[in-house]
Amino acid sequence: MLASLKNIFTVPELRNKVLFTLAIIAIYRFGAFIPVPGVDLAAVQQLTEQSQQGGVLAFLQLFSGNALTRFALFSLGIMPYITASIIMQILAVVIPKLEQWQNQGAVGQRKITQWTRYVTIAIATMQATGMAFVFHNGGGGFGISDPGMDLIPDFNVWTVLLIVLTLTTGTAMLMWLGELVTQKGIGNGMSLLIFASVVSTLPSQGGQIYLSKGWGAVAVVLFVFFLLLMAIVFVEQGQRRIPVQFAKRVVGRRMYGGQSTYIPLKVNQSGVIPIIFASSLLYLPQLLIVVLPTDQAWAVSAQQWVTDNLVSPTSPVHMVVFGALIVAFAYFYTAITFDPAKQADTIRKQGGFIPGIRPGPQTERYLAKILSRITLPGALFIAAIALVPSLVLTQFLDGQQVSFSGISILIAVGVALETMKQIDSQLMMRNYEGFLK
Repeated sequence: MLASLKNIFTVPELRNKVLFTLAIIAIYRFGAFIPVPGVDLAAVQQLTEQSQQGGVLAFLQLFSGNALTRFALFSLGIMPYITASIIMQILAVVIPKLEQWQNQGAVGQRKITQWTRYVTIAIATMQATGMAFVFHNGGGGFGISDPGMDLIPDFNVWTVLLIVLTLTTGTAMLMWLGELVTQKGIGNGMSLLIFASVVSTLPSQGGQIYLSKGWGAVAVVLFVFFLLLMAIVFVEQGQRRIPVQFAKRVVGRRMYGGQSTYIPLKVNQSGVIPIIFASSLLYLPQLLIVVLPTDQAWAVSAQQWVTDNLVSPTSPVHMVVFGALIVAFAYFYTAITFDPAKQADTIRKQGGFIPGIRPGPQTERYLAKILSRITLPGALFIAAIALVPSLVLTQFLDGQQVSFSGISILIAVGVALETMKQIDSQLMMRNYEGFLK
């Protein structure tokens, strides 16, 4: 293991890529501590303490690396870009022009990437504006309602414009840094920035558990952590391999084809995207209750119901709705990313077939059936990872919320495995022994 790590820094090109990636991550973490102008730092500290109660604020904290409650330059994190990418993937199914760009290769991908940037800026502008109003009103949209807490005491048009411009610029800069890592570093830049955000929350969470419960609780949490780690690695690496046989063909005096290969269908085909989808949908009613009048009985009742049932992560309603949304979005996103009809047509055009299955419609139905069957255990698994560990640890810690739990481990493991695979492939290209065994 240590020899493999040493080989990474032996290859100059690979060493430069790794160091460049680490430098970009350091810049990102530095920007997560720079507060935007016009913010009351004392109120920011109060918000940070109240965010430990969990809810949607704790979840958004996870993806911003605690920059959200600091009201820092990178408070929005990379979430606007993720949301924009998901929107573009969904629109590609219903808009023929986007589907045409997808089929144009690198040229079409550049067009889609450019439009994704535009959508990202639009989403970041709306989210920054919403954050300014929400935090001016005591953080009610995030499940924190404290009329005495005002992060923006000098609230006027110019202050809001300055805050919105700063936060939107921070998101644009993050998007640029992520693309730089993808082009000149190692791994996927956006994924690595999320990885850095998630991992940065672990030491503070561990410190809070130690201060409140001692080393015994820390040992139990670490034990659960490693159990989750092994389970997630096992499922993330699990796949159903569909064998494909290609017929032999003669071109001139040479014979081509005749080889066998397979289509790898992952058990968790959608990754962590369904959790992000479901959390975003649960986030909407929490924002809507902010605009309800406080002098109406029905409005107060609606706000109380949303706070008790949708904001609280230990509420039965929250767990049932959140779990159902994760399973539904897992099927939805898998259907978008893997099209059985297109895959069956590609196999037919290349002269291949699945043994025992006729090319064409029968191959399409067979792939759709297999995909539907393996998606269910994967969806149930990520729903359990998102719900069960947090609930168990919260009960064990007597109500203390643990924001990282299964979601962060799922993200960290997925990104780490993909990055290590890229490093391993580069080592193998240079005749070094691979990093992964």
